[in-house]
Amino acid sequence: MLKTSNDTDTAGVWQEALLQISQKIFFQRDVPSLLCAMLPLPIPCQFIDLSLSLPHQHFCCGRDGQRAAPSPDACDELPENHSRCVLPVTSPRRRYGEVFFTRTDGYHYSRDERDFLRRLAQMLALALENLAVHETLRAENDVLRHERDHHRILVDVTNSVISCLDMDALAAEVSKEIHRFFGIDYISLALCEGSGENAHLKVYLTHYTPGRPMRREQKRVDMADNILASHVLSESHPVLIDLRLPSQSVSNDPHLMEMRNAGLSSLCLLPLVFGHKPLGLIKLARHSADTDTFSDANLRLLSQICARIAIAVDNARSYDEITRLKDNLEHENIWLNEQMHNSGSFGEIIWQSAAMSALLEQVQMVADSDSTVLILGETGTGKELIARAIHNHSARSGKRMVKMNCAAVPSGLLESDLFGHEKGAFTGATTTRQGRFELAEGGTLFLDEVGDMPLELQPKLLRVLQEREIERLGGSKVIPVNARLIAATNRDLKDMVANREYRSDLYYRLNVFPITIPPLRERPEDIPLLAKFFTQKIARRMNRTIDSIPGETLRRLSQLSWPGNVRELENVIERAVILTRGATLNLQLDELQYAAMAPATPPPVEEPKRKPRQEAVENDEVERQRIIQALREANGIVAGPRGAAIRLGVKRTTLLSRMQRLGISPQEW
Repeated sequence: MLKTSNDTDTAGVWQEALLQISQKIFFQRDVPSLLCAMLPLPIPCQFIDLSLSLPHQHFCCGRDGQRAAPSPDACDELPENHSRCVLPVTSPRRRYGEVFFTRTDGYHYSRDERDFLRRLAQMLALALENLAVHETLRAENDVLRHERDHHRILVDVTNSVISCLDMDALAAEVSKEIHRFFGIDYISLALCEGSGENAHLKVYLTHYTPGRPMRREQKRVDMADNILASHVLSESHPVLIDLRLPSQSVSNDPHLMEMRNAGLSSLCLLPLVFGHKPLGLIKLARHSADTDTFSDANLRLLSQICARIAIAVDNARSYDEITRLKDNLEHENIWLNEQMHNSGSFGEIIWQSAAMSALLEQVQMVADSDSTVLILGETGTGKELIARAIHNHSARSGKRMVKMNCAAVPSGLLESDLFGHEKGAFTGATTTRQGRFELAEGGTLFLDEVGDMPLELQPKLLRVLQEREIERLGGSKVIPVNARLIAATNRDLKDMVANREYRSDLYYRLNVFPITIPPLRERPEDIPLLAKFFTQKIARRMNRTIDSIPGETLRRLSQLSWPGNVRELENVIERAVILTRGATLNLQLDELQYAAMAPATPPPVEEPKRKPRQEAVENDEVERQRIIQALREANGIVAGPRGAAIRLGVKRTTLLSRMQRLGISPQEW
């Protein structure tokens, strides 16, 4: 039978104990530590049990620390010599539960001891309230810290991707930032391209494999073969897939099976949407099954990041489109300017000879067709003017004529300039660029100096002429083209084919309708008209007034051989206009030392006079050697204070005419 303990005068001791216990328990940060801090008590107490109601929890602590024990009940029968005091744990704001003080010395708690324990229970309630407030503050602080970290990640990713205008650089920046902040091993940026049956995804894949170097690749995936991607794009919400679980959807998808075989365990697909328009999606996967990676908080953050990436993708695409339209506008402007300056029946073609009349009749006949035209002729005969005349009289005159000089473009850049290139096709290819064939869509492409095209590029041009389609440099997409080809050259392509310097199949493809422009020496009746035209044109440009050309000058001009043809004649007239100070063209005839054209009937030569002719030949050879020696001493320089003309004591133009007559080229010396 239990006895009641005797109360003694221990009020002061108990007050001191309450003070010490209050100081100890208010520094604890969990319930078990709080109970353990209450022991030992100044009164007999072996165990303290705390039963919390919301949520329902039980804690037990003895003199030796926390212990495992069943939840007590006030109605439970206690073992012999055990006594228990049950008190409510209530603060002014709420009730927490009950506390059980158990003693094992065979005595009941006295009234004073129960009062002491009641005050202790009140202190316990305040400590629990303080602990709850601390937990609430800590949880709110964790939330704020996570929000701060998420905002920091969001700002960093936004700053990194929003300034990328190149799609390759954007994909690399996205994968780097997501791997850095989330530790994700597999990042795939898949962008929608095409429509209808040609709809596909252009995939930029980055794979971080532990123990191996990072792997990047680009590929094209048909939309019809990727059912999961179509579902994500149509629903516009994230999708989580556990690749380790046996699933029919995973087994039926070759892309998911490929990821499972690569050791990836969890996959997340997030749509890229901008302005209610799906732009693509991002695939994220990890090798380890870390559930925190794709937690609800991280998914919200990744969705916000995808919204920024979608803006960056739209910006990059808009930049590409603006660049393409800008290039088209520049070429369109050039074409329009040419059209304004070349209006009329045959533009700037000036003629009255029968040879040119026959040629222009051929131009009118072939312009109505869509056949390839090969324009042949010496340098300076006006091959581009004939090409423009064919274009202006064709059904394609409403579109532009794009020009390209094959000899003026370095061989390493000729393919890119002709067929275009994709971004990243070579160093410096930062944007996609259309080639001349694409720019001439619906119009005419004029290839000047086609005889100088490198041999390795000729099969590609032949394929375009046969198949009417191209592939950009660095790309695999076949692009149909609709452009008429007009080629021109001053070289003998037939002789080049015989010497294996030009492909015969390309020559036959170009030589569908050849047009040969006669040199200026074969149509001397055109020279006076051309001289007058150039005089007026150049004088107008220089704000001069020249209204007459001496008849003797025109006669002498018509007798020269003009190896440089119309271009040379124009240069001679321009120099004369510069030197003219009155209204009559001042042409220095003594400087024109070209050999006059041979008369139709050569003068008779008597047999005894052959010896002086031999002396003339010998004199020409002596003069040739003297000019060559002067060129060697001048390092091939003709004009100037150290040139060969000064050394020989003749004018530059005189020396040039003699060199041309004797077949001497300054570049050889």
